[in-house]
Amino acid sequence: MENDKQFVEYIVKQIVNNPNDVVVTRQVDEMGVLLSVSVHKDDMGLLIGRQGSTAKAIRTLVRIIGTRNNARVNLRIEEPEGGRPMAEVPGGTGGKTKNIEDVVNELGNI
Repeated sequence: MENDKQFVEYIVKQIVNNPNDVVVTRQVDEMGVLLSVSVHKDDMGLLIGRQGSTAKAIRTLVRIIGTRNNARVNLRIEEPEGGRPMAEVPGGTGGKTKNIEDVVNELGNI
């Protein structure tokens, strides 16, 4: 019944540049099957794809396999250690929230 895990592992290893760093874990509970994928930090962009398109496609395929096996299967992509903090992501705030005055001041400086 671990065909779903093997399938995800195969697909992800074909996408990333560091296939030896791909780890897929499988958990089963009352909600269904959860497949967690972790990859090398440099491969996150390849796995997620532009606007999440690659990750969405993999999730769709995983759900199809789950449906064929009468199981609910979900995919989680784990944040790698040493990944880019939100401050480095365009539009990121580094995990900090801004108040309305800060936003207005930033807009005034444009």
